[in-house]
Amino acid sequence: MEVLSGRILLRPSDLSASQSFYRDTLGLAVAREFGPPAHPGVVFFLGGALLEVSGGGPAGARAGMELWMQVRDVEAEHARLAAAGVTVLREPRTEPWGLIEMWIADPDGVRIAVVQIPEDHPLRRDVRSS
Repeated sequence: MEVLSGRILLRPSDLSASQSFYRDTLGLAVAREFGPPAHPGVVFFLGGALLEVSGGGPAGARAGMELWMQVRDVEAEHARLAAAGVTVLREPRTEPWGLIEMWIADPDGVRIAVVQIPEDHPLRRDVRSS
């Protein structure tokens, strides 16, 4: 299979609230909008991925569904998101594997890891042989 493109599809219980959360609260840039003007679907840029928030689904967290978002400064994002009333499931802390992580939830309870990769972490090193 040759995959040319891909995206994560999210079907929230409250389309407007979830789109507002990802666009206005998290500040994700819009890649495109589609569908009827009264209930458009929105595709957001998510780093090297795309997140489509469209349609509708049952209320409650999606079993097994989590998102991972890398940021430059997790402490600054923690302060900003907490002030905006976002549900912080766990405040930032350094994990045994060296990443600084905090966990938040979207309006449907989808868990989102917000991660900072420290300057000295192996993910930042060029491990190619010279």
